[in-house]
Amino acid sequence: MRLLRMGRPGEERPCVEDRDGVVRDVSAWVPDWTGAALDPDFLRELGPTDGLPVVDPRTTRVGPPVRPGGHLVSIGLNYRSHAADAGMALPDEPIVASKAPSTMVGPYDDLVIPPGGDKTDWEVELAVVIGRKAKYLPDSTRAAEHIAGFCTANDVSERGWLLERGGQWLKGKSFESFTPLGPYLVTPDEAGDSGSLALTCRVNGRLMQQASTADMVFDVHHLIWYLSQFMVLNPGDVVLTGSPGGVALGRPDEPYLRPGDLVEAEVGGLGAQAQRCRAARVVEAIG
Repeated sequence: MRLLRMGRPGEERPCVEDRDGVVRDVSAWVPDWTGAALDPDFLRELGPTDGLPVVDPRTTRVGPPVRPGGHLVSIGLNYRSHAADAGMALPDEPIVASKAPSTMVGPYDDLVIPPGGDKTDWEVELAVVIGRKAKYLPDSTRAAEHIAGFCTANDVSERGWLLERGGQWLKGKSFESFTPLGPYLVTPDEAGDSGSLALTCRVNGRLMQQASTADMVFDVHHLIWYLSQFMVLNPGDVVLTGSPGGVALGRPDEPYLRPGDLVEAEVGGLGAQAQRCRAARVVEAIG
């Protein structure tokens, strides 16, 4: 099943894309894709959407496929190719950081370059949406029971703040628009093997990242189990599982993102997204 949220920011309606590619408004069934509506058992029991109102994605904004507000957990250095680019050893345990929930935007919304930001970097990633509370899971085999589905994500980072302002990743990852998510939340039965999904990222049409989730150091189920030992994962929380090599940080001859650039990220079977970069407006920063 492929879930979406359609509408202006803050007014999105829960939708489902059926097998024929028709998007239908399911707000008669659920108020939004959040909370109990993300429970894997509930999603499996949803019936045919025939007869529900049709929404045209060509004329209606596509929002993030899960309601913003949950915890955004970012995993660092989780691809062997990324570690090689950075000249760093593979981690013995997952490297865990957070992002502000306010960073989440739709897959085609603008990517806002923050004031003074000159090292804004792209990071295509597989995102995992939690569908059922998880805490102290006994082992990784139980992780699948707690996953609502998977999304394409761009875990955007401002490297200057991330690496050069006290080494606190939260500051470099929490600017507005820094987590484009979607277009779809794809349930596990349709997404397929999370360990063999293709990832690509293009900047202004040039291929920058091309990899497979098979290159992950720690797989999805291990990450969910691991995180549950340190925090309670709730429905609507999103785990960004790491980015492969090819980011600007590992390309000394390539520029970071600038206003006007187009970033296109895709995870195989989960849909493609595209963000046009623009500079933050001072009035927005003040307001």
